[in-house]
Amino acid sequence: MVFTIRPAKVTDLEQLNELMYQLHHEHHLQDPVSFKTALEIEQEKSIARYLDNPECLVFVTLLEEQVIGFITGHFCELISTVSKPVQMGSVDELYVLPDFRSQKVAQSLYQVLEQRFEEYGVQQVFVEVWNFNQSACQFYSKTGFAHHIHWLRKVL
Repeated sequence: MVFTIRPAKVTDLEQLNELMYQLHHEHHLQDPVSFKTALEIEQEKSIARYLDNPECLVFVTLLEEQVIGFITGHFCELISTVSKPVQMGSVDELYVLPDFRSQKVAQSLYQVLEQRFEEYGVQQVFVEVWNFNQSACQFYSKTGFAHHIHWLRKVL
């Protein structure tokens, strides 16, 4: 199979919204106590906001005309009262349809995003991954990400 990766277009929105729905549905199924339903999220959040924002990036992987995966990210400067400022990029969402996982689609999408970040002078890339999502944790670890901040919680 030959996949194509390119920046997302407005004409991809219908397929992107469906993939975003599936991403949030999988998260809700894994942790329904923490995650809203995909329908609730869909009513509050659209991937269209990324396409309209010059600080955001969206890339899609296509198999012919079908969007089989996507990645979103954005640029910003990390400013903190305790750490030095850093030009950073953030991976916000990464999703590949289940039938196309284990075919290096996610890796290819991430590489394109990272390359674009480098072109724009990004010094560090951050990603938040929920601990229940072990496949994502393993993916990012293999991609060179390391623990930065441990954010713990305790339910009372």
